[in-house]
Amino acid sequence: MRADSSQNGLLSPQGRSRRNFLSAAFAALSALALPSGALAFGDASKFSMPLLEYSGSWNLRAGAPPRLMWELMKRTSIEALMEPKSLSLEDPQLFSHPFIYLSGEADFAPFSDEASRRLRRWLDNGGFLMIDNFGEADGAFDRAVRRELGRALPETKLEPVPPEHTLFQSFYLLDGRWGRRQEKTVVEGLLLDGRLAAVYSQNDIGGAFMRDNFGNWELPCVPGGERQREMAFRLGINIVMYALCTTYKSDQVHIPFILKRRRK
Repeated sequence: MRADSSQNGLLSPQGRSRRNFLSAAFAALSALALPSGALAFGDASKFSMPLLEYSGSWNLRAGAPPRLMWELMKRTSIEALMEPKSLSLEDPQLFSHPFIYLSGEADFAPFSDEASRRLRRWLDNGGFLMIDNFGEADGAFDRAVRRELGRALPETKLEPVPPEHTLFQSFYLLDGRWGRRQEKTVVEGLLLDGRLAAVYSQNDIGGAFMRDNFGNWELPCVPGGERQREMAFRLGINIVMYALCTTYKSDQVHIPFILKRRRK
């Protein structure tokens, strides 16, 4: 099992931290380390946010990742891929992508045994899964997500991320209630080896990012309107920054910088 992971360019069990994983996935780390416009590695050097394919409504938020990538590039020094991408858990390219977006609104068929094993290996070796429920809160999609994570990682489960967690300080100072709607006041996470391997929101974060072909927002943010949309973008950026940096921003040396940003 470990041999399979190493053949796909992932780290050994001794290197499971997000920072070391992204050292192996040089594209994301290169984008973080260099100023915008300074890269010379083409698309391979850019952060990407592919959608996870499954037997169900996996692509109804296909426009969300490119819009978040646009905002990410505007607000940070990270270079990102704008083109929508997707892959399944059995795709040979799975282990080339350290960050994947899983979204949906309804129940979906259970993953195959092989897909479930690959999901475990991917998460266990440093993969980060952003899960976004835009269906009924605590509904069919929620039950399917918990079922599949429970199959892949029966020894752990989704738990509320505490408000003091680095996730809410990685770029903006936030709480976990933001999205296109405010069904839940918390974001949940799956903890592996002291780091969040998955972050799960039932507030339809991606719905806040959707635009039509004329550039208009497709869906309203309720009840907070455009201010709520901005906060959803900030939470999305925080999730990406946490995936890239893990606990880097929790170091005390960075607290003055964070407080200065908060005052702006």
